[in-house]
Amino acid sequence: MSVQLHRLSNGFRIVTEHMPGLKSASLGVWVNAGGRNERIEQNGIAHFLEHMAFKGTKRRTALQIAEEIEDVGGFINAYTGREMTAYYARVLEADVPLAMDVISDIVLNPIFDPNEIEVERGVILQEIGQALDTPDDVIFDWLQESAYPDQAIGRTILGPTERVRAFNREDLQGFVRENYTPDQMILAAAGAIDHEEIVRLAEATFGQLSPATPSIVTPAKFHSGERREVKGLEQAHVAMAFESANYRDPAIYTAQIYATAMGGGMSSRLFQEVREKKGLCYTIFAQAAAYADTGQITLYAGTSETQIGELMEITARELKRAGDTLTPEEINRARAQMKAGLLMGLESASNRAERLARLVGIWDRVPSLEETLAHIDSVTTLDVQEFSQSLVAKGNAALALYGPVENAPDLAGLKEALAA
Repeated sequence: MSVQLHRLSNGFRIVTEHMPGLKSASLGVWVNAGGRNERIEQNGIAHFLEHMAFKGTKRRTALQIAEEIEDVGGFINAYTGREMTAYYARVLEADVPLAMDVISDIVLNPIFDPNEIEVERGVILQEIGQALDTPDDVIFDWLQESAYPDQAIGRTILGPTERVRAFNREDLQGFVRENYTPDQMILAAAGAIDHEEIVRLAEATFGQLSPATPSIVTPAKFHSGERREVKGLEQAHVAMAFESANYRDPAIYTAQIYATAMGGGMSSRLFQEVREKKGLCYTIFAQAAAYADTGQITLYAGTSETQIGELMEITARELKRAGDTLTPEEINRARAQMKAGLLMGLESASNRAERLARLVGIWDRVPSLEETLAHIDSVTTLDVQEFSQSLVAKGNAALALYGPVENAPDLAGLKEALAA
């Protein structure tokens, strides 16, 4: 499989990978702009803009956008992250030019019809309400806010209802001008595609964009904070975060293996100790998140009001023990899970296109799969143990609690347990 990268004169990047044997292709535009690029008065607008891209362009109505892709059996969607917004489609090989035309149209030519803005405002407000009714979703927004208070990277992607109610056409157009610059855009395609055809199509549409200076992103600063919301739910939800490696830090591979060993599967430390041996929860996991200049090890569990204290005590104990007791067998298992997840995921054209876009966004190139696997293989048991020890020693943690959590340990108690 061959990866090819091309840059237009205005800075717009195109990355493709032909996958022999496939009859379909996944392609889209990834914009290096998300919630983190918003000023406080704009919080939620990146996500609002993503919704409005599908509500009509200079050439297509909202219905036509959906029909043109679905008439050929394709799929089109989008998402907004903290550092990136994506617009993508999956179609059969013969329909790649159509998908390119539709994707470029919704990214470059949204009309932001005032009537459609009002309709979609209602949709987004319902989405916010749904998120607030989903404890194991909203708690991660609160954890992010506790870790990065008064920073764009710490604010909710959906935005607060009062801001969403106020956005207008000029606000949307302003965010596009500030952030949808050609050097911040990446066209990625994988599957049954021809690189030269994709470049030609991209040149005809995105080549007309003028270079511009994108908005400045404020460096992230991790804080140790806590948010506790008491509510009469069936479960007490707890999430905690520790400052970790950013995605350009070589330690990111160590962080990912550590998170997998601690809470990445049924054989992980926390799953075994908290669920299998003690029966304190149904769900518990750990994961490593990374951004341009910061990262987190995040842990989550849901339990009963009477057992949350014990659950947090065991979690703190296992975090503290890991630095001395993580074994080569556990590290090798976590490494195998990480490699298998990567390789299995790359059997999907959609996952492969996503990976291409993200790697180009990070490195301005696509490291070979062999290079990535070598980084994973190079992590030793000692590396993971030392990472674990450093994580606990720093004690730079954030905590979010939601539900019947009146008597749950607080952040000071968690830090004390880790330091004991």
